[in-house]
Amino acid sequence: MKILILGDIMGPSGMRAIKERLPELIKDKEVDFVIVNGENAADDGVGISKKNLDEILAAGADVITSGNHIWDQKETTEFIKSEKRLLRPENSLKPVPGEGYGIFKSRNNKKVAVLNLMANVFMKKSEDVFETAKQFIKKIKLKDNADFIVIDVHGETTSEKMAMAYLFDGKATALIGTHTHVPTSDNRIMEKGTAYQTDIGMCGDYNSVIGMNRDNSLNKFLKESSTKKHFPALGKATISGVLVTADEKTGLALKIQQIILGGALQERF
Repeated sequence: MKILILGDIMGPSGMRAIKERLPELIKDKEVDFVIVNGENAADDGVGISKKNLDEILAAGADVITSGNHIWDQKETTEFIKSEKRLLRPENSLKPVPGEGYGIFKSRNNKKVAVLNLMANVFMKKSEDVFETAKQFIKKIKLKDNADFIVIDVHGETTSEKMAMAYLFDGKATALIGTHTHVPTSDNRIMEKGTAYQTDIGMCGDYNSVIGMNRDNSLNKFLKESSTKKHFPALGKATISGVLVTADEKTGLALKIQQIILGGALQERF
């Protein structure tokens, strides 16, 4: 079983890379299931539109996860009610539309549970992420309710993501971090068989400041002339994420491989 997990799609350049490269990546790697974080896919780099959602799914994604920017496009509160393949964080403050996890069918007819969590430290106010995780573990069990379980933890601090990985070790196929838009180099299989990487980066233009125009961002830090709002960098995007190979008998990970495809970031490897 091969599960492809891609980091935050960042603005128009990230969307262009997904539409152009994801179908061939799925074919080349013989991928069975695709998860993409789409919370920055909109033209202004925050939130996700219905057009973005349709194009990401058409490119081959099976599930779209999100995070703190999920509600930045007003239309999302409506279409998320009927589109179960778009997840918002399970620990979002209630009441809120949409679902935080789901169980989906893969290309090879396996049941894949996907859980979307948002960390608490330096993030928008949400319910206790560890309590929410514990409740999920009680409800959804590997090789009982689902053949495979994948968790996207959208968070700022490395320690929170690492601690969460130990909570899920042996209980999930993979736990990966998103949000910081910078890929870490700590991908590994943990002691009890769960694949982990602290942050899988973004699908966007890395000649930028975490996907936003670098000149405007730098001028903001220098307190020099800049626009009031950040706006996305529009150069060639790198697709960034991981490919997890899992054991169909146990549901646990056998291998985790970093995916760096195209754009400025790949040229540094």
